[in-house]
Amino acid sequence: MEEIRPDFSMERRAIKRGVWPVAGLDEAGRGPLAGPVMAAAVILDPKRIPKGLDDSKRLSHEEREELFAVILKKALAVSFASCSAETIDRTDIRKASLEAMRRAAHGLALKPQLALADGLDVPPGLVCEGQAVVKGDQRSQSIAAASIVAKVMRDRMMATCGSIHVDYGFELHMGYATERHRAAIEVAGACARLHRLTFSPFRIGAELAGIVSEAEDGFLLAGE
Repeated sequence: MEEIRPDFSMERRAIKRGVWPVAGLDEAGRGPLAGPVMAAAVILDPKRIPKGLDDSKRLSHEEREELFAVILKKALAVSFASCSAETIDRTDIRKASLEAMRRAAHGLALKPQLALADGLDVPPGLVCEGQAVVKGDQRSQSIAAASIVAKVMRDRMMATCGSIHVDYGFELHMGYATERHRAAIEVAGACARLHRLTFSPFRIGAELAGIVSEAEDGFLLAGE
C-alpha cells in the first residue's frame, strides 16, 4: 500500500473560502518517561513550501534538521511551546499536549484564522477556528512542518539535559523507556523535575492520589 504523503489541499480549501492564514499544530513527546511535551505552530507560505515535508517520525535525524532550517527560513510564522513534566503529572499527557499546542498557536507573530491540529482533539482556548485532523502530520504539510519543528526542538532540549544530568543518557534516548534509560533509573532514581512521576515505572503516589495517567505508552521505545 502506498504511503500517504502530506499536501497543501486542506490549506488551499480554506484559502478558497476566504480563511487565511492557516496554521498547522503538532506536538512531540507524548510517550517518554522524561522531559516536556513540546508543540509547534507553523504558517507556511503557499508560494514557498519546503520540499520533503513529512511526518517527523518518517524522517531521519539529519532530514529533520535540514528541514527545520528550511522551515524557519521560508515559513511566514513559526512558534513553539512546551509543558513540563510537572505539568504533565499535575494534569495528564493529553491535556498537557493540547495546552502546549494552544500556547504555540498563541505565540505566532501572524495571527491565524484557522488552526489544523494533529490528532482527535482541537486544543481548547484557541483564538481562531480549530480543526482536528487525524494523522494530520501525514496529510497536511502545515502540520508536518509543525511536527518537525516540535521534534527537533524537543530533541535539542533533551540533549542539553543529557549534558547536565549525565547519569541518564537523555541525549541518546530523548527520555523514552529504552533499556539504557530504565537501567539508569534503577541506579540513580528519578531526576527531579524531568521524570514524569505519574508514568510507569514511577507512578509515585499516583493511585493513592487518584491520578489516572494516559501514559502507559510511556514504555514506547520510539516515535511520538
